Amino acid sequence: MANTTFSGAVRSQNGFETVSVNSTTGAVTTTSTFGTATSVTTLAATTVTATNLVYTDQNHPTTAAINATATATAAQVATGYITSTSAAATTITMPTGTLLGAALSATAGTVMDLYIDNTAGASTVTIAVATNGILSAAAAAGSGAGAGLLTVPSGVTGLARFTIMFSSATAYVFTRTA
Repeated sequence: MANTTFSGAVRSQNGFETVSVNSTTGAVTTTSTFGTATSVTTLAATTVTATNLVYTDQNHPTTAAINATATATAAQVATGYITSTSAAATTITMPTGTLLGAALSATAGTVMDLYIDNTAGASTVTIAVATNGILSAAAAAGSGAGAGLLTVPSGVTGLARFTIMFSSATAYVFTRTA
């Protein structure tokens, strides 16, 4: 079969499969599926299934709203997209590394992006980290504009991306990346 290259988005209502074909027997084996429940079969024929994938490509099937100062739940952060429409200054404290790591099934090397959308808000949103959350060097030094800034203004410029990088299953480094 030939390869096909697409210039636009490829969409499917029923997912996608990657297969391998045994050159001797012709047997077809599904090596990965991508859809509602995504699974990948490793070389040792062990299947790893993930049903709570974190999207980092602006495709957030669910979002969370935090409209007053609070600690975000791990489930809210796991959506990858938090909105705020508060008229008052709001501080969103990240969940502990233990709680967030458990929600994401994180291990050392797990990375996720978190978007904070304050475009409909009327005041600044500030992000704070909790136990086992460590500000990156850029975030710790970032009292001015740039990658370290932990405040999100309101209005048309009120959108920010933060990256969470796990150094273990229970500890993460947090920084603004856009």
